[in-house]
Amino acid sequence: MHPVIFFDGVCNLCNRAVQFTIRRDSKNIFRFASLQSEYAAEKIAPFNIAPENLDSFILLEDGKVYQRSTAALRVVRKLNGLWPLLYGFIIIPHFIRDVVYNYISKNRYKWFGKQESCWVPTSELKEKFLG
Repeated sequence: MHPVIFFDGVCNLCNRAVQFTIRRDSKNIFRFASLQSEYAAEKIAPFNIAPENLDSFILLEDGKVYQRSTAALRVVRKLNGLWPLLYGFIIIPHFIRDVVYNYISKNRYKWFGKQESCWVPTSELKEKFLG
């Protein structure tokens, strides 16, 4: 089963991160779903994560959920190029890494903007999106 990245579908920064990941995922590893989707509500509910908590980047991988900076680092570890080198930051405790993550998350709409509705992938990319 493919790891699934759950993201805020109306956040411009989040949508750019998804597009960034798709371009560097030559092994076709990841699938994507917006946190606003019914699919997200169904899949992350067993982990006691409220999908309306849209300030988190969530990775569902091998039956486990990873959030915020840990999720992002686990994703870059599987991308092409030099991006996997960033996984070295995993040695920093998540509560320290997440201070930076939370600061960006709280300001993402102000800095990067927000869409009125979720981004719709092209027909070529639809197979990567769930829900």
